[in-house]
Amino acid sequence: MHPRLKSLLPRSLFGRAVLILVLPVIVVQVTVSIAFIQRHFEAVTEQMTSGVAIEISALLDRVAKAPDMTNAQAAIAQLASDLQLQVSLPAEAVPAADSRGFLDYSGRRVILTLRARLGGVFAVDLTSNSALVQAYFDTKWGPVRVSLARTRVSATNPHQLLVWMVFTSGLMTFIAYIFLRNQLTPITRLALAAEAFGKGQTLPYSPRGATEVRAAGVAFLNMRARIERQIETRTLMLSGVSHDLRTPLTRLKLGLSFLPEDEETRALQQDVQDMERLVSEFLAFARGDAMEETELVDPATLAQRLVENARRMQQPVDLGQVQSPGAMKLRPQAVTRALENLLGNAVRYGKRAEVSVIFTDRSLRFVVEDDGPGIAADRRELALEPFERLDAARDPNKGGGVGLGLSIAADIARSHGGELRLSKSEALGGLRAELSLAR
Repeated sequence: MHPRLKSLLPRSLFGRAVLILVLPVIVVQVTVSIAFIQRHFEAVTEQMTSGVAIEISALLDRVAKAPDMTNAQAAIAQLASDLQLQVSLPAEAVPAADSRGFLDYSGRRVILTLRARLGGVFAVDLTSNSALVQAYFDTKWGPVRVSLARTRVSATNPHQLLVWMVFTSGLMTFIAYIFLRNQLTPITRLALAAEAFGKGQTLPYSPRGATEVRAAGVAFLNMRARIERQIETRTLMLSGVSHDLRTPLTRLKLGLSFLPEDEETRALQQDVQDMERLVSEFLAFARGDAMEETELVDPATLAQRLVENARRMQQPVDLGQVQSPGAMKLRPQAVTRALENLLGNAVRYGKRAEVSVIFTDRSLRFVVEDDGPGIAADRRELALEPFERLDAARDPNKGGGVGLGLSIAADIARSHGGELRLSKSEALGGLRAELSLAR
């Protein structure tokens, strides 16, 4: 299909279904109008007018054979009565040309047939009296006017079939529209429930509609239930792991606190702190804030609070462009954790960081930029993988994490129906991390 033609077609399933339903009806109506109404009724009109033309020809022949005006009038009087014609000889006020209504399509055929079948036609008047056909002819005794009922030369209500066809088609289209909407509504509700679940929300949904739609709805509910059970089981398991791991670490810290403080003891305490940080980041990554409920949050306020907290910690973070779409549903703790991870990377590898909030009709974007060395384009996808540490590629002297900061941010973005994109910052020259969340 040509791209321009494809762009004109509706994109929704409902619009395409309506098009499939209405287009054939319109084509059938146009075809019937042209092939049946125009040709059939014109043929009927021509046949009926030809019969009347024979009668008028006989009448005019009597006039032509009469020796004088008086005999001519007497000759046609009885014949006109028998043929149900009204004759006026001589006629008065002869029109200069034929006349018919603009939408009188059968009248056009009446005029053409009379002129083709009879000679000496002055004019055919179809507008002075819509119920009559008044034809004016030239005879040797002067102009004669022949009047007859319009129903004798054309079918009554020639467009009545078209009116009934349009009415019936409209009625059936409306009924089909109601049934079609009832069939497509369950599909729309299923799509909304699936989209909401992709954003971390759970909408109430019960399968309805046709058998196939019900089957898809049941499959979606089963899938959603399995995912929720898996998340719950994983969260419970990690809670136990967290307790089991933190207990020996606490004992180690307690034991080290009783030892004499020297270089070796301080080194062991630093190792325990690193282990605690590693465990905390790993659990945050694995948990993904699955149990946190969505709340109405103002993204601009969230970003401003994040920047203020960073400044209190003496971090060089500025607030850039802020476009607030108003309150929207988010997991505030999860989004805050993702932005803190991005800001932590920015201030670790750069001397300056900037946070911006940008929104569109379909997404909300938190943008964190820095003036550090950035990440090479061919390694950005790798940087989003868990436990991938690219510190050597940026600045090994700055220290590093355990390779989970970007992975956690990407996982939180996906749980909100969005993604984390890395690119080069045009404003600061370092890394640009864009946390995109679906609206």
